[in-house]
Formats: sequence, structure tokens, C-alpha cells
Amino acid sequence: MSQTAPDPFAPSSAAPPPPDVPPGQESIGRLVGEVSRDLSTLVRQEVALAKAEVAQSAKNAGKGAGMFGGAGVAGHMVLVFLSISLWWALATWMGGGWSALVVAGVWALIAGVLALRGRAALQSVGGLPKTAESVKKIPDALRGHEERNS
Repeated sequence: MSQTAPDPFAPSSAAPPPPDVPPGQESIGRLVGEVSRDLSTLVRQEVALAKAEVAQSAKNAGKGAGMFGGAGVAGHMVLVFLSISLWWALATWMGGGWSALVVAGVWALIAGVLALRGRAALQSVGGLPKTAESVKKIPDALRGHEERNS
């Protein structure tokens, strides 16, 4: 016969107080049980919120990293195929060395613009602001000062 451990995340089924106990006269054990159950629920909800915010932040970071990758591939392909033809075309009007410098300057400008856009996308990753805000409210709630959280 195998025994399974109780699930620590399953909601407890606390029985209501007996009918002969007046309101406000519940046992300390029952009150502690309710507090620990509520605290457990609060922690589970905070973990779920943190997971959701991490997923959103990772999605934004992925977009920024993808833009940097795309900028690198695009910059390389353009540099290989168009640079040679532009250098050759400019070399007919000015010397070959000067035309190479002009072409390099154009691609440096394009690379700078793409890098700035990728940086801006990565800076939009905001961390976990909602989780941090709600976790700050827990100490006041435990002390019974919920009104300070408003």
C-alpha cells in the first residue's frame, strides 16, 4: 500500500466554526490556519504574476536581440553585394581609394542607425514592476494595515 503526500498547494478545506461558537471567538489554531492558507495563496499569486512578467520581458528582449541579428546579417549582405558595385561606380568619377572611403562611410551610417534601433528595443525591457509593487504591500497586509497600501 503506497501513501501519497498531501499536495501543499491544494486549497485546505477548513471547517466552519461550530454553531455554538459566537463570532469573534474562533480558536487561535483556526485563525492561524486561515492566515497561513491566505499567505500561501498570496505567495502562489505573486509567483504567477512574476512568471507572466518574466515572459513578457523575455519576449521584448528577444525582439531586440532579433533586430541586432537582422542588422548584422543585412549589413553583411549589403556590404558584400552593393559596396563593390558602388565603389566601382564612384571610382569612375574619383579615385578608387576615395570611392572606397565614401562607400565605407555610408555603411557605417546605416550600421549606426540599426544599432540604435536595437538598443532602444532592448531598453524597453522593464523588469517586473507589477510584482515588485505588490510584494511591497505584503508587510502592511500581514500587520493588518491594508489601508496603507491604497
